Amino acid sequence: MTRIPTGRLFRTPAGSDLVITRTFRALAEDVWASVTEPERTARWFGPWEGEAGPGRTVRVRMVFEEQAPWLDVRVDACDPPHRLALSTADEAGVWRLELVLAEVDGTTELRLVHHLDTEEGIGEVGPGWEFYLDMLVAARDGTPQPVFDDYYPSMKAHFEGLRDPA
Repeated sequence: MTRIPTGRLFRTPAGSDLVITRTFRALAEDVWASVTEPERTARWFGPWEGEAGPGRTVRVRMVFEEQAPWLDVRVDACDPPHRLALSTADEAGVWRLELVLAEVDGTTELRLVHHLDTEEGIGEVGPGWEFYLDMLVAARDGTPQPVFDDYYPSMKAHFEGLRDPA
């Protein structure tokens, strides 16, 4: 299956924001539950454990990655059902992420924002987020899960093309 990348890149005073969106015919509270409740995140990203809240760290198991590693995720901000800011730190570096939900007339747009310190590796990161957001769509719709090979390397050129040539 051919997937079309949707990611866009916005320059900010602090770096760049990689933004990928999906739209759901659902209330924001329902989409929020899909991205915050452990039994629902398990369907498209992985389950998590711990006591969540701003300033706290939970453990997320990335069950769709090789060897299903656990990852510490700090909750930087939580404003249900509109905004969740998270950060992680591991050998891949520090990742700062936001999920922003906006509902209009029963339709909710979910915007994933990856705040990038550098645009290095965007050719790998972007397809990964496209994959995970489509996993979320499939989990919500009850449709077959996408296959990562449909995203990478075919989307790599799109995301690398977003980079600042300087």
